[in-house]
Amino acid sequence: MRAGFILPGGTAPKQLEQALAAEAAGWDAVVVWEAGYGVDPWGLLAAIAARTERVRLGTILTPAPWRRPWKLASQVATVDQLSGGRAFVTLGLGALSDDLPQTGEITDRRERAERLDETIDVMRALWAGEREYHGKVYDVTCADWLLDAARPVQQPIPIWVAAVWPRPKSMRRGARCDGVVPEYDARRLGGREGTPDDVRDLRAWLRDNRAGADIDVVGEGETPAGDPAAAAAKVAAWAEAGCTWWMETRWGSASSIDERLEVVDERIAAGPPRG
Repeated sequence: MRAGFILPGGTAPKQLEQALAAEAAGWDAVVVWEAGYGVDPWGLLAAIAARTERVRLGTILTPAPWRRPWKLASQVATVDQLSGGRAFVTLGLGALSDDLPQTGEITDRRERAERLDETIDVMRALWAGEREYHGKVYDVTCADWLLDAARPVQQPIPIWVAAVWPRPKSMRRGARCDGVVPEYDARRLGGREGTPDDVRDLRAWLRDNRAGADIDVVGEGETPAGDPAAAAAKVAAWAEAGCTWWMETRWGSASSIDERLEVVDERIAAGPPRG
């Protein structure tokens, strides 16, 4: 199982500094998140791409219904070129929260789901060099020379998607993509959080409902910086259940962003949880 670090925020120079430290410490990926307003994730990832050689670079997650898919596809392809084929993107419906700017974006769940599904199709079509896409929501025509200029190194660039287990419609979307970042429906799971046993069930569902190559499944959470054995033991349970990636998080580790960034610096420097 590979291990990445989700940077929780801070200025662009600070996050660039942390990304360089993550590569030096042996992490396999550096991941950023995307807000309605804030540090631009793909500008940041482009800067990281130019300064790193090995780590994979992506988002968890990009709210697809509130992005223009052709613009997003070009940003991801640009990072893929600059990194020599290390980009990926995680798509989701977008969380409705009080800290989002009030911009009049679509909030209806069904409409957001339609846009998410077509975003996947549009991005894949453009990356494959297809000049036209005609769907229910999006209608795209692109010149050949632009398609050639933005052709990704990877064919295709991996698309991960946030999928809710065990909701069949959400999981069917996940089965279309290259990776699943599971969210767990507490109501259907008796009010509890997701466990490695749920990953086993999710993996079994994917085997029954997905054709072709295997698919990445992501586990995420916090492991201690000062106890490598405990960190390795925690992620081992998720790896044995079928997770292919562990994403280290520090969303609420301190009372202020400055304190949180100090915690992130410490955890990055300690290196990924390895068995």
